[in-house]
Amino acid sequence: MVARLKIACYQARGLGEGVLGRPLSAECFSKRFQAFKSDAKVCASRRCQATDGQRVADESKATDVGVRYAQALFELAKSQGDAAAVESDLKSLKAMRADSADLRTLIGSAVFDAETKGRALAAIADAAGFAPTTRKFLGLVASNRRANAIPAMISSFEKLAAEDRGAISAEVTTALPLTEAQSKALAASLRTALGKDPEIETKVDPAILGGLKVRVGSRLYDASLKSRLDSLKFALKRA
Repeated sequence: MVARLKIACYQARGLGEGVLGRPLSAECFSKRFQAFKSDAKVCASRRCQATDGQRVADESKATDVGVRYAQALFELAKSQGDAAAVESDLKSLKAMRADSADLRTLIGSAVFDAETKGRALAAIADAAGFAPTTRKFLGLVASNRRANAIPAMISSFEKLAAEDRGAISAEVTTALPLTEAQSKALAASLRTALGKDPEIETKVDPAILGGLKVRVGSRLYDASLKSRLDSLKFALKRA
């Protein structure tokens, strides 16, 4: 799947044989895409570097855009009776993005124009067999130059779909993968605390060192070891 995804993205970019031309091998794609990324870095280096404040503002804007687009998509999909199919498509796209650094670059980088992103997303949607509603939505997102907000759109859509089912979406980050027993215990604890069945998405981030972080909607419960150490450092500095 990853190899086919890379080929689809590369052909959509127009740097290889073209969308209608002969498919490139995964090895050939990888070599040429690495060369293109080097050129892209040169272009990016000519731009002014964003400040931390600007980056935070951009992330906040992407989140706001994601909420609006997800709401519109969910209402449309719900009215057409294919909300489950669209949710499944978005979960697949989310997994593809997590597995492919090239796809993350293509979606998030301003170096790629709207047309390029639209072609890439269309190729991916065709290869994965996405529902018509999902395909049209991704095309609209690309043409509106909002592809960088796709992760926020997916996250918001998943929350809306979970709420519609009477469940609640929770994102759990741990330093190490949870065992089956730990996952069941966590689900039981969240069910008691939230009063609803949680739909848990787990992530592994060694940087938190230990403990866990739980995000439910806009609320973040940080019980990570890193957070505790940072708090201790801050307290020592003030002492």
